[in-house]
Amino acid sequence: MLTCFIRYHIDPTKTEQFAEYARNWGQAIPRCGADLMGYFAPHEGSSTLAYGVYNIPNLAEYEAYRLRLAADPLGRKNYDFAQREKFLLREDRTWLKCVSTPHSAKHPSE
Repeated sequence: MLTCFIRYHIDPTKTEQFAEYARNWGQAIPRCGADLMGYFAPHEGSSTLAYGVYNIPNLAEYEAYRLRLAADPLGRKNYDFAQREKFLLREDRTWLKCVSTPHSAKHPSE
């Protein structure tokens, strides 16, 4: 499993537009085949950094997912919305894989 972390630099005067964008992806991304962990908007500290995080099995699945997302009506609408409103100043994707052991609320020795 791979996790895609998208780091957005957003216009701090357009956080409501980013929130709408995130809500739209909250519907379209799972429908198109990725496991969306969430979109995260600025709250405290930086007012220009936001994140989107989702899991996908592998890069081949990612390519198929991207095609589905581009063909999805809400996906197309959201791409157009971002272009029109210009709240995204920069977008960077980083692919990571989880290498830690399973986490639990309680340590086994307790």
